[in-house]
Amino acid sequence: MIGFGPVSTTPIELTNWAGNHRYRARMLHHPRSLEELRRVVSAARSLRALGTRHSFSAIGDADELVALDLLEGSGRVTIDCEALTVTVGPAVTHAQLAATLEPAGLALANMASLPHISVIGAAATGTHGSGDRQGNLATSVRALRILTGTGELLELGPGDPRLQGAIVNLGALGVVMQATLAVERSYTLSQRVYERMEWDALAENLDAITSAGRSVSIFHRFGELIREVWVKGDPSAADRLSLFGAPAAGGPRHPVPGADPVVCTPQLGEPGPWCERLPHFRAGFMPSAGEEIQSEYFVAREHGLAALTALREELGPRIEPLLHISEVRTIAADELWLSPHWRRDSIGIHFTWQREPEAVRAMCVEIERVLEPFAPRPHWGKVFELPASRVAAHYPRLGEFDALRRELDPRGVFLNRWLAQRLLGDGAAPTP
Repeated sequence: MIGFGPVSTTPIELTNWAGNHRYRARMLHHPRSLEELRRVVSAARSLRALGTRHSFSAIGDADELVALDLLEGSGRVTIDCEALTVTVGPAVTHAQLAATLEPAGLALANMASLPHISVIGAAATGTHGSGDRQGNLATSVRALRILTGTGELLELGPGDPRLQGAIVNLGALGVVMQATLAVERSYTLSQRVYERMEWDALAENLDAITSAGRSVSIFHRFGELIREVWVKGDPSAADRLSLFGAPAAGGPRHPVPGADPVVCTPQLGEPGPWCERLPHFRAGFMPSAGEEIQSEYFVAREHGLAALTALREELGPRIEPLLHISEVRTIAADELWLSPHWRRDSIGIHFTWQREPEAVRAMCVEIERVLEPFAPRPHWGKVFELPASRVAAHYPRLGEFDALRRELDPRGVFLNRWLAQRLLGDGAAPTP
């Protein structure tokens, strides 16, 4: 018999990337084959697949964890140039995928600010980049292979009506073994940073600002001026010296005040491949601020300015001391059942907090109170305090998702505490 036992039979000392969440899991499994993974799933009562640990909550926690990095084929990337698709294993990150696609003359439509995160994990939580016409990263998924709670290896392709419910899955349907994504021909971008924009300029020219590039990010600290606007777009527009009164930066910048910009992707209008401009951070460096907590809320695009104004007026001076930086991005609507951008062009209001968990939770309660008139949807992988009843109200297809979850995982192996408390309600339970 091939062994697949846990690394330790005692509680493992494991935290998420930022260090604000300590996993409660008792065991960490390292299966090397599909059969070993099936044994882990069949024996477990509470299990989650371990990714790159970039979530900031207990969404990926359970009694036991399973690491997929040693699994046969976990790092495989297979390109189909004729179909313009790429198929990846569960351990592949966006940085690793880009390193395979770019030499082949291919590209992703969008990337998140961090290339270090896993492709499959990012899709499972509806993680996104920015762009008026760009959907979140999950919208590029065209097929999935899932090892379900029953041990079945389920293939979901374009013709399967369940696929749109399974892509943003929050880890609740099983272990995603493989994902097929749409790709396009490689393209070149440049990146410019503009500084000290007036809030009135943003209010009067929001559409023109967010459409100034393929991907645009607005960084601020709720102060008198907007700190920076990062525009990733056509190199032919890179010589623009100002953006609605905001001058182009004279040197490289980091989104977080005081941090070293050496970790950031090239700016100053220098043309380069898509994968070295769409992320904010270089693949070979520690990203962002490090010791931090993140939160993010999405509102309908038409309510974005009003939501920002309400936060600035009611909470700005209280938010600022706890904040590293806040980022505003745009995301196009989609049809994925649990996507935070389901049928709603969205503006994301992101918070990178100091690593002070109790203060952050208290501030999230206040932010959610102010945003309530704008029907906020939280980022699944980040910290929020909204109760399940308020979150579920924004997802009309939640009932169908829960039915799919029960079908694929009738024992509730992948139903963890976070999912029950934050989305399904405390009454969620496995099918007998």
